[in-house]
Amino acid sequence: MAEEENAGQAEDAAAADAPAEAEAQPEARTLTDLADLGGGAGGDGAAAEAEALPDPQIDDHGRSYATGKRKDAIARVWIKPGTGQITVNSRSLETYFARPVLRMIIGQPFAVAGRVDQYDVICTVKGGGLSGQAGAVRHGISKALTLYEPALRKPLKQVGFLTRDSRVVERKKYGRHKARRSHQFSKR
Repeated sequence: MAEEENAGQAEDAAAADAPAEAEAQPEARTLTDLADLGGGAGGDGAAAEAEALPDPQIDDHGRSYATGKRKDAIARVWIKPGTGQITVNSRSLETYFARPVLRMIIGQPFAVAGRVDQYDVICTVKGGGLSGQAGAVRHGISKALTLYEPALRKPLKQVGFLTRDSRVVERKKYGRHKARRSHQFSKR
């Protein structure tokens, strides 16, 4: 009997030490791991966050609107609950963005938030090339999701989808062939 109690106490002590060791070494998170963050981790902290969330910004048509930007591209994005249909400049996603990589970029906010095929997206995008336009649409979808469901802000922010990527093409300088490329040196 006493041996069983000692064994039980040893297991309790080991269980108490395990969380301290797990907290000491943070683990690397991947994109799929961050999709789990949308649900919240329970406890008093989650209840406090739920109270502090802003109200959803939904218009009379049941949509949320946001503007996304990347390079020279600007995307105006409306999202509403639906079947996952994405329309870009009055064309389907597969028609406008033919490359699978660009379609994957646009679907990333829904994957992280765990809302795949739950929202319809209508967007107009102009300026820049296809890659910049895909980044602008992703930025706009992420912002619109946080306006429709404010609880999704944390997982989307951790992945970096709410930050506007400010990298743009450097301007050409006078006396140079390009932004930094110098004239070719000729010895003779």
